Amino acid sequence: MRRASKLRQSLLRLGSGALTKTYDLYHLHPAVWRWTARHYAPAMGDFAKFNAWMICQRANLDVPAYQRWLHENDFRFRWWQLSSYPETNKDDYVKRYTEDERCWGGEIDTIGTVVDESSGSSGSPFNWIRGRHELKTIHNNVAGYITLLFGTKKLFGINAFSMGAWATGTNTGHALSKISMVKNTGPDIDKIVDTIRHFGPKYQYLVSAYPPFLKHLRDRLDGEEWFDWSKHRLNGFVGGEAMTEGLRDYLEERFGRVYSGYGASDLTIGMAGESDACVWLRRAMFADERLRRALLGEDESRIPMVFQYNPLETYLETNDDDELVVTLNSSAVLSPKLRYNIGDEAKILSFPEVRETIAALDPALSRAFHRAFAVQRMKLPFLLLFGRKDSTISYMGANLYPIDIENGLYRDNPHAADIESFKLGLLELDGHEQRPVVHLQLRDGATLTDDEIARLSETTRLGIVEHLATVSRDFAQSLDEDPSTGDLRIEVHPFGTGPFTGGNAKIKNVYVVKNAE
Repeated sequence: MRRASKLRQSLLRLGSGALTKTYDLYHLHPAVWRWTARHYAPAMGDFAKFNAWMICQRANLDVPAYQRWLHENDFRFRWWQLSSYPETNKDDYVKRYTEDERCWGGEIDTIGTVVDESSGSSGSPFNWIRGRHELKTIHNNVAGYITLLFGTKKLFGINAFSMGAWATGTNTGHALSKISMVKNTGPDIDKIVDTIRHFGPKYQYLVSAYPPFLKHLRDRLDGEEWFDWSKHRLNGFVGGEAMTEGLRDYLEERFGRVYSGYGASDLTIGMAGESDACVWLRRAMFADERLRRALLGEDESRIPMVFQYNPLETYLETNDDDELVVTLNSSAVLSPKLRYNIGDEAKILSFPEVRETIAALDPALSRAFHRAFAVQRMKLPFLLLFGRKDSTISYMGANLYPIDIENGLYRDNPHAADIESFKLGLLELDGHEQRPVVHLQLRDGATLTDDEIARLSETTRLGIVEHLATVSRDFAQSLDEDPSTGDLRIEVHPFGTGPFTGGNAKIKNVYVVKNAE
């Protein structure tokens, strides 16, 4: 029995190593990533699941923390059954074991290893280690995806992500340097404006940033007398938080194209990204309730972000609670991520499933989908991402999501350029009643009269209520039964005052105020 176990262990190590070597060929050039994305077939997903199983089993042999984790969870070995491995997460797995224990062989290979820090938007900042081999993979994957969206001709990357110890900024800069000229400005709007003024309109600028920052850049360039949008080519690549279609529309009044990517400091950047097919699909679900029901179910009124992802790199599953479970599909990952539950609510659909669902609904919809697909031609599966379950405010039987507040916030709002950011909370009223309150922070230097503030507040309230009534059945029903449901309160604050006093100590916006006053 012991001899059979040792033979199995040797075979698993050899097989996993051979797969990693094969994957190294796949990472040789961004063109290989593009080819795979365009020729992906469901059989590749079966292979990806097999590899995820093999990564987990090899970690059972060679990662001390994972060995203890499986033992504590009464793990029993099952051939080819990925679901037999219990989920891991930050609280129960990562925080319980040291970085060394979570690495292959219980040791950190220090040469070329980079330590990233998560933003702390969901808690205390946390350190994450990434080895030189996995970093090379990350950079090639992101570069391949970006070239599929924007090409490489006269491409000038302006990296406006925060450039401290955070994974998104540093790794985006490295990835951009593989396929473009790049300047890592960080979120310094003056540096970006000066850079564009200095290099002029002969380049195609790709600005990577958090979504609200790209809005600030648009507003700033609108106010620069020397800048002419018709002569400059600017595109946007955003990440770190959800992008609303209202904000995308606002940005694309000036920018050429704006796409969003999905990643996590716990895992990796570039786990998934938007394509024209993704943007079309999301907007179609807003516009056509038949499609929304067919893809999301009868009882789902929220519209998720829509991405495509490559299972050969990142194998994704959803559990019984619709939470996303992630396995990074390479033994080159220094600290392997194994069926890791990040806490995001999601739904996964294959490309054929989406294509056939649309075709069965309406030939005109099918033709529109294929026109969008023809731009990048990615046949990768779709990730429909709702986000963290706890980033909500419950009101009148409905859950209000920051992403839906933002959609309404920029909906036909003539004062959008005056808004710096927002926070959502519940306001306690006399008589033990509560009302949702949206706190608006004006841009630094914005001066509005009392009448303008009143118009901004009412326009914002109407836009949010109208959008919520469209996307949330619970809210719409409450509004029909009790018109006071639409009594959302809008509080307008000068820059850096009220709940925005002291600035934002975190690099991402925090949208929920737990105890609004």
